[in-house]
Amino acid sequence: MKVLVIGAGGREHALSWQCAQFDEVEHVFVAPGNAGTALENKITNIDIDAENIAELVSFAKQESVDISIVGPEAPLVLGIVDQFIEEGLAIFGPTKSAAQLEGSKVFCKNFLERNNIPTANYRAFTDAKLAIKYVEEKGTPIVIKADGLAAGKGVIIANSLEEAVHAINDMLEDNRFGDAGSSLVIEEFLEGEEASFIVMVSESSILPMATSQDHKARDNGDKGPNTGGMGAYSPAPIVSDLVFENAMEKVIRPTVAAMKNEGIPYTGFLYAGLMIDLNGNVKVLEFNCRFGDPETQPIMMRLKTNLAELCIHATQDTLDNAKVSWDDRTSLGVVMAAKGYPESYQMGDPITLPITSSSTKVFHAGTRLEDSQIFSNGGRVLCATSLGKDLKDAQKKAYDLINEIEWSGSYFRTDIGFKGL
Repeated sequence: MKVLVIGAGGREHALSWQCAQFDEVEHVFVAPGNAGTALENKITNIDIDAENIAELVSFAKQESVDISIVGPEAPLVLGIVDQFIEEGLAIFGPTKSAAQLEGSKVFCKNFLERNNIPTANYRAFTDAKLAIKYVEEKGTPIVIKADGLAAGKGVIIANSLEEAVHAINDMLEDNRFGDAGSSLVIEEFLEGEEASFIVMVSESSILPMATSQDHKARDNGDKGPNTGGMGAYSPAPIVSDLVFENAMEKVIRPTVAAMKNEGIPYTGFLYAGLMIDLNGNVKVLEFNCRFGDPETQPIMMRLKTNLAELCIHATQDTLDNAKVSWDDRTSLGVVMAAKGYPESYQMGDPITLPITSSSTKVFHAGTRLEDSQIFSNGGRVLCATSLGKDLKDAQKKAYDLINEIEWSGSYFRTDIGFKGL
């Protein structure tokens, strides 16, 4: 079996590494990949950008790729799945129209509202003055979201009117997120605890993945600016049996059914960012149309079944026949970012990595390889990931691993996993 993983981040390193563990997988190609994927056995980086769909189609044909797995959101929103399917190529992910669930916050919120799927109260705006007036009426804290894709950074929690006005003007007047911020959603601030609920969806089946919890804020104690994610662990104790049932019956199943009813059938990974209250009730914060990053890293450490095979099952609508097994241990990943992230940061720092064990792994995100030396090449750069007998053990192993990494320009939270302890 030949596999193509599309993307260049830590998620794609984890997805490709997981597939490469299995004997039935002959080879994994990653387009474009990073230094981490370049150093793996059975994995080859391909110098094609994740958004260059025509070249990816041509490569998949030329190499007779059996299954393609899309990591990031941008190619999905551009319609990569539609084009692969047109060419008779197997690919796992939602179509362009279905990917609007992530591609447009306005589309998503309107969809949730008309289908009575629980979510925060909201209003959509394109006019800054009207948006500011709405915040003045509602008060703070309040949540402001750029409508389009902003690499996980288009969500601002404004704790004062001043912060809200700044965020609104930044998006609508100063065009901070380009087209992604030409309209925005303002929604009520929800109290509770967040969890990442990820499932695989085929034409007629839904297969839940292991539960996980992300840490979006840059600094310890969930303080500081929002980021793409600073660490995650799996399983998430907050997802009790009751929460699991509520997530499936009140969010996931109704979403998949409603998409089908509206003529936009959904297949692919579906990630619901959920807010969970003290009674186990859930509300949708956001949908992503792919695996989360960094949740993928600890989840892939625990997945003992070949992911590529599961994706093939999903494309053939035989997901019900798939047997999935998980490592019972807890996995935790800590993101090492470049100092200054998510604002301006330095690139090009040399990094030296330790030898890892069967229960530890350093996944690469923003890295490049030059003459056998690894250099930082992005905002989120590494994810030190471990397996432990419980959350505390996994946390200790991940931070012990970080202490062995030589990189002077790094920044990381020292409390990943604190909510579950």
